Amino acid sequence: MKKLILLWLCLFTLQAFAKIDTPVHWKFASTKLDQNKYAVSFTADIDKGWHLYSQFLKSGGPVPTTFKFDKTSGLALVDKVTEKPEALSGFDQSFQMIIRYHEHQVMFTQIVYTKDPAAHLTGSLNYMVCSGQKCLPPSDVSFDIPVNSTVVQQPGSHSVQANHIGQHTLKSPSVKAPSNSDHALLAIFLAGFVGGLAAFFLPCIYPMVPLTVSFFTKRSGTRSQGIKTAVIYGLSIIAIYVGLGLLITAIFGASALNEAASSAAFNLLFFVILVVFALSFLGAFEITLPSFFVNKMDQKSEGGGWIGLFFMAFTLALVSFSCTGPLIGTLLVEAVSKGTYLGPALGMFGFSLALALPFTAFAIFPSWLKALPKSGGWLNSVKIVLGLLELALAFKYLTNVDLAYHWGLLSRDLFLVIWIIIFGVLAFYLLGKIRLSHDTEVTSIPLFRLLLAMVTLVFTLYLVPGLFGAPLKGISGWLPPQSTQQFALTGSGNAPGTAPSTGHKYAGLFHAPDNIDAFYDYEEGLAYAKKINKPVLLDFTGWSCTNCRKMEASVWSDPEVLKRIKNDYVLISLYVDDRTALSESEKYTSKVSAKAINTLGQKWSDLQEAQYNTNAQPFYVVLAPDGKPAAEPRAFDLDIKAYTNFLDQGINAAKRTSSTQNFN
Repeated sequence: MKKLILLWLCLFTLQAFAKIDTPVHWKFASTKLDQNKYAVSFTADIDKGWHLYSQFLKSGGPVPTTFKFDKTSGLALVDKVTEKPEALSGFDQSFQMIIRYHEHQVMFTQIVYTKDPAAHLTGSLNYMVCSGQKCLPPSDVSFDIPVNSTVVQQPGSHSVQANHIGQHTLKSPSVKAPSNSDHALLAIFLAGFVGGLAAFFLPCIYPMVPLTVSFFTKRSGTRSQGIKTAVIYGLSIIAIYVGLGLLITAIFGASALNEAASSAAFNLLFFVILVVFALSFLGAFEITLPSFFVNKMDQKSEGGGWIGLFFMAFTLALVSFSCTGPLIGTLLVEAVSKGTYLGPALGMFGFSLALALPFTAFAIFPSWLKALPKSGGWLNSVKIVLGLLELALAFKYLTNVDLAYHWGLLSRDLFLVIWIIIFGVLAFYLLGKIRLSHDTEVTSIPLFRLLLAMVTLVFTLYLVPGLFGAPLKGISGWLPPQSTQQFALTGSGNAPGTAPSTGHKYAGLFHAPDNIDAFYDYEEGLAYAKKINKPVLLDFTGWSCTNCRKMEASVWSDPEVLKRIKNDYVLISLYVDDRTALSESEKYTSKVSAKAINTLGQKWSDLQEAQYNTNAQPFYVVLAPDGKPAAEPRAFDLDIKAYTNFLDQGINAAKRTSSTQNFN
């Protein structure tokens, strides 16, 4: 009872600060059974990831669905309300009891008897709904249903306040862990915005700013009209690039975007694309669009009015494509690889916003143009810098494929050698010690360029200790795991051959960080945990998962966290993007997605979706020795204290299990 009171207090205290959710949608209907008998149905359509509680719950738990019928003269209720299909059941960690619940859709039915053809069944129903992340306060829905006609009543939306305090860890597909998609979308937007600022200083765009602003001023006649023209021009730029992002989303589709982050084919394609873009920036060739298409858009821009301004912005996008194309392509590659549906559009929104703001700002304040540096050879230097950065980024995607297929091409130290060379060249280029054939000779170094060269040199020197095994926590998410390190003086990594000799299944293919003795097969790990009565840390990870490497380097390496994982847990790491082929006897068709499961990674990804209704990584689940959930699953979160508390819940669950066994 105390737990229930605490739940209620939290629900209503946080109500004013929470997001509004409406996960249940009710429909009412009446069907005639015989001359005077009717079946009145209450159908609940439940959003994915949510569950509605059954009528039949024990006391001390969540609020069951209940019906209250008004007394109506000439109308009698026959038996009680039934529910179909039969409720699912699962152990709820918060209430420490088995609860019954429904997903997707449930129909409640009340049989009524009446001789009055105009009778109405009136009353209200009360229900509570939860997801794996949160619970909503109970909600009342009133109904007034004419029983003598087959009608469907769709009530208005019944909004309730959501509160992120529910701890419902059911052993069922309804459990959904927190997602870090919001962080991914913010990162994509910021990357797009920074890319747009960089694009502004490219030689295909920067010299056009004074010409464009001057055109607005002369064409408009008045300052206010010039500002209006510039704003429309800026909005047109945003519309064009956001439209490009939406087009990418439409072409790939939601499922393909979601799979891109862990797809070896996508990552290999991304590597090739980025190398081509880098070479273009470095001056090997130019990526241009057909001239007839550019000329056609230019002709349309002369039409005047809003349409003319739109095509004028379109012409800018086409003419500058030789410079912006590689940059836009890189941003779209990054957005697609994040696996988020809105990523490409949001990335292009950030890019176009940063690109459009200067044109609008300089049109409003034309005197600012005097402060702009004059065009010159430094514009080409911007392209060279971006080209070298794209080349460094390309190898991140190559290592994803290399790890997934166990090719062994890019060890951690070889990857670092490549980056040290690229950033070393960049530093010397900025200092004027390296000059390409199409560069202008550097006679003096501006202060900003000097500072940028110094930052690059610092980063290059920071990478060097990594060659000898240093963890390099600041960029650990970008590097191959330390288990691929071929040479280490510090002993901090898992160089091949130095990991514990466990004899576990797949142990030759994988190595956990910090010499943790881990399992890489789900059933094998569970069986061992039950045998030695230790809790399980189930780690859904991936070779291409940047945030997984960050968690391992920044959170798992903490002494308190590492001590718990090594001494108190059985670690089961499941790589969802691994391309190791399953034997013919192990292959099957997924009940969740109906797809053929042919690789080890597909098997673990299907397990994650089936058990926990999510496919995001990293994803951590703590199980008691008997395999039951012992804590709310966790996603990416660098809060070490919170992660330690998370692990302690599993340790305490193991102690309770041990005490129960000893007592019995």
